[in-house]
Amino acid sequence: MLTAGRVDGLTDVAGLRVGHASVPGPSALSGTTVVLAPEGGAVAAVDVRGGGPGTRETDALDPRNLVQKVDAVVLTGGSAFGLDAASGVMSWLEEQGRGVRVGAGPTQVVPVVPAACLFDLGRGGDWRARPGAATGRAAAEAAAAAEPGAPVVCGCVGAGTGAVVGGLRGGVGTASTVLEGSGVTVAALVVANGVGSPLDPVTGVLYGAYGDPLFAAEGASGPPAYPAAEAHSAAMLRLAEARERSGMPPMNTTLVVVGTDAELTRAQAQKVAGTAHDGIARAVRPVHLLNDGDTVFTLATGVRPLTEGRASSGGRAVDAAGPLALNPVLAASADLVARALVRAVLAAEGARGPGGDFPSYRGLYGPMPGIN
Repeated sequence: MLTAGRVDGLTDVAGLRVGHASVPGPSALSGTTVVLAPEGGAVAAVDVRGGGPGTRETDALDPRNLVQKVDAVVLTGGSAFGLDAASGVMSWLEEQGRGVRVGAGPTQVVPVVPAACLFDLGRGGDWRARPGAATGRAAAEAAAAAEPGAPVVCGCVGAGTGAVVGGLRGGVGTASTVLEGSGVTVAALVVANGVGSPLDPVTGVLYGAYGDPLFAAEGASGPPAYPAAEAHSAAMLRLAEARERSGMPPMNTTLVVVGTDAELTRAQAQKVAGTAHDGIARAVRPVHLLNDGDTVFTLATGVRPLTEGRASSGGRAVDAAGPLALNPVLAASADLVARALVRAVLAAEGARGPGGDFPSYRGLYGPMPGIN
């Protein structure tokens, strides 16, 4: 069972900060989310599994390549157009003197800012309402201004402003845990925007809620709360009607940042990013399709060594590090991604306008016991 961190979010990893910015205007449903690393950067990795990704600077994260740490990761709406948001984050970081140092001057740096985008074009009605450099800068400034360890705002904010998953309104969700024994913190931030559905059509339960004691209706070992049959029938009819009215092709992408304070190599960070995709697969079905661009980043701040248990040395108990010490981080990353995705859907608010009809889960089913 995962024991939640202090704010149960990505910012439970000390030094990580999150900022959101949305594109202004009544016909805009798009935005950008920036995750800032602590001063000095964080070890980073990426794993891309969707068939239609839109990314920037992800090759720099290959463990075979030069760059060791990054100062920020950008998640953005606007499809490939929205990747312009990363240039605003780059310019802000340059002003702070943060990046790969290439000269003697305090601002002679080249910030490496990996970014990934999701498809939300036209969901507010205006096809050209998408993030640019100004949106990225605003999100970076919001992250920098946030208090250390501040709760992460969830729902239809930042990159999740126009998110839709399986016809339901998606958005931003987050979760965290502190691993028993090692004390390592692992956390995830998800922008839920997949082609597949998060909703079990048979029961009305969100897939990611199955097996998670956080969403159990009756104690930690109970099943999740099932909607009443009549409420579920009405919800499925409403959702089918909304999908038919929207008329937009299901072009999406789920984006994730997994954070940890563990000391990871770049190869270990990449393994975490890959395993975290299992959490998307648990919470959305189907997943990793050709019109998804599902992308997971890892950020490791490296302040806490990995340990795989306790060993005896001359009668004295010591922490034992080894190749299997990564396993608890891998397992937690997938669990937290699934949990964060459920929270993203629960935090979302419905939207209906010229860009489509996107009901929310709570709008369809109302409040349910055990679901928080």
